Amino acid sequence: MTAANGERPYSHAPVDPLAGLRTPQDPPWDVYLTGTVFLDIIFTGLDSAPVRGTESWARGMGSSPGGVANMATALARLGLKTSLAAAFGDDHYGEYCWDALEQGEHIDLSPSRTVPGWHSPVTVSMAYEGERTMVSHGHEPPPEEPAPDCPPSARAAVAALTPGKPAPWIAQAASKGARIFADVGWDDTGAWDLAGLSDLAHCEAFLPNAEEAMRYTGASSPRAAAHALTEHVPLAVVTLGSEGAYAVDAGTGQSAEVPAIAVEALDPTGAGDVFVAGFVMATLADWPLADRLAFAGLTAALSVQEFGGSLSAPGWSEIAAWWRRVQSVDDQDPAALNRYAFLEPLLPETSRPWPLRRAVPTIGFGRSA
Repeated sequence: MTAANGERPYSHAPVDPLAGLRTPQDPPWDVYLTGTVFLDIIFTGLDSAPVRGTESWARGMGSSPGGVANMATALARLGLKTSLAAAFGDDHYGEYCWDALEQGEHIDLSPSRTVPGWHSPVTVSMAYEGERTMVSHGHEPPPEEPAPDCPPSARAAVAALTPGKPAPWIAQAASKGARIFADVGWDDTGAWDLAGLSDLAHCEAFLPNAEEAMRYTGASSPRAAAHALTEHVPLAVVTLGSEGAYAVDAGTGQSAEVPAIAVEALDPTGAGDVFVAGFVMATLADWPLADRLAFAGLTAALSVQEFGGSLSAPGWSEIAAWWRRVQSVDDQDPAALNRYAFLEPLLPETSRPWPLRRAVPTIGFGRSA
């Protein structure tokens, strides 16, 4: 199925995907996460990679909170009550990122802190030919004193695992009943040893990409790697890039595979985070495994049609506008349409056309209504 390209404004989610599951005994937050917030400055519209000794002009430019803010924003825009613990610089970049997340996205920042005299980490991202090149700069913040109620009680937590570096908060969150969803970055040590991911023992789901999954398991294919990972974690989800995603649930013995949605990618920044956020939301909503994969892939596909990380994440209005649009396109594959029919009862009514337009986020302008 093909989705159109375009710019979309964000509107806060009118949908509570967990409405039918909520009780008075629920924890205050649906999802907790922690990590580093970057200021992302993104250049788009480059015809090719910059050439040494020359000047390149980009046709587009924007700025937004990045790093762990990508995941936090994607979760919040899907209607989950999201709490983030992060350090923020006391410079203008830090103020901008804090306001964008707290005021713009309604993310709880009560576990976060401002570090006096510490400048915000910055990433410059250049998007071209469907790929990206990034340059980052930052300093380690001073060690954080653990807060008495940190991590806060939540239905779930999202963790980025680091080989050989366990994070105590993951075990703490799991001990409070949080369901832990984890991804992992590239292993710069080259060891690719699952024993180095000790926090995997606390996780319900692990979501590596195909290359990571095969390196960690030694499997010859992503699907074989997913099955091998279920010896270490109850649910393994392996993303397959343009081929979609494959998942295996060790508890039920069920597996599922869903193809990717074909889109014209403007900027892939944050797409992996949006995929994880979509899968977390759908899992907390207790959807069937194949529907969870389809929804995660859809949200990621919609996000790459915008530039930037956090501000490209779709909300329910964007998902609804996409669904109304693809239903009206001639020659759509009926089987492909049926794959996403499960969304119909959740989607808000919208009169907005597809593609929708979004104001380019830039530091210095007032926030649009």
